[in-house]
Amino acid sequence: MPLQKLLKTEWSGLLLVVILAIMLIGYLKPSFLTPFNIQILLAAISVNMVIALAQMLIVGIGQMNLSVGAIGGLVAISFAGLMDVFQLPIPLAVLVGLLIGLAAGLFNGVIIAFTGISAFIITLASLSVFKGINLGITEAQPFYGVAESVKSFGNSSLLGTLPLLIIPMLVCLVGVWVLLNRMRYGRHLLAVGASPTAASLVGISVRNIVIGTHALSGLLAAVAGMMVVARLQIGQPTIGDDWLILSFAAPVIGGAVLAGGHVNVIGTLLGVTTIAIITQALVLFEIDPFIVQIFLGLLILWAVGINRLRDLRLTLFSKPA
Repeated sequence: MPLQKLLKTEWSGLLLVVILAIMLIGYLKPSFLTPFNIQILLAAISVNMVIALAQMLIVGIGQMNLSVGAIGGLVAISFAGLMDVFQLPIPLAVLVGLLIGLAAGLFNGVIIAFTGISAFIITLASLSVFKGINLGITEAQPFYGVAESVKSFGNSSLLGTLPLLIIPMLVCLVGVWVLLNRMRYGRHLLAVGASPTAASLVGISVRNIVIGTHALSGLLAAVAGMMVVARLQIGQPTIGDDWLILSFAAPVIGGAVLAGGHVNVIGTLLGVTTIAIITQALVLFEIDPFIVQIFLGLLILWAVGINRLRDLRLTLFSKPA
């Protein structure tokens, strides 16, 4: 991509922030750029990017999914439990996990589409449902019998720095990018987010888009849940409990419009990277962990403020003289 074209992209400023942050932290803390630390950073980015993509698609249709973490957690303990209790082969356990995530997403989408009730309310309720099922299955106890090959996948690397977890992340990233930029469904998804009424008038089935997008969100949450199991080497009932803020922060920082109609996959990746770098830096500088939450909140406020300014500029310049 030519430099001039790169600078015109909406995420060029965020890319510059990421580069400067890496250079500054690397200068102040040389251990930040060691192969081991880079591997840890990339592993965190890999998992968090899939989580962010699950929310980003829902933001694209102008809705929100508060149950992303609960779906991921339910799939995580189901995936681990199938291997621990039933000794299911890994491919079959993965397939069942994906089907659970897909079914959970469909559950949300169908209720939202057919009742017209706010996605906020429906996913808030389903969050409780999925979490309750999680705790009912596990009795708040973890599953330890995760297959050795799954553990190895979650903690091995290529060339000493690239974690294998980057592979499912890249598959999801490329798949979502192609969906949004090269497929009719992606154009319809963003059209529904921009204006459901206008989309309906041109023949787009808003109901089908809402159901399908929530199903895809559930599928991505399922992938993230199983990635976390591989990384932690355990099926922990608390998996997914802390996903909510991250899932919104990264897409919004990356330029997504909360009202719907506009999202950016590369911007979301840079948003995830920004959050991961900040989190890692705070650990290296031995700063209290609660500061991470403060930074995330401030980043969201900053990103929303930028979005609001962009909307105001577009409104002002679009008015006739």
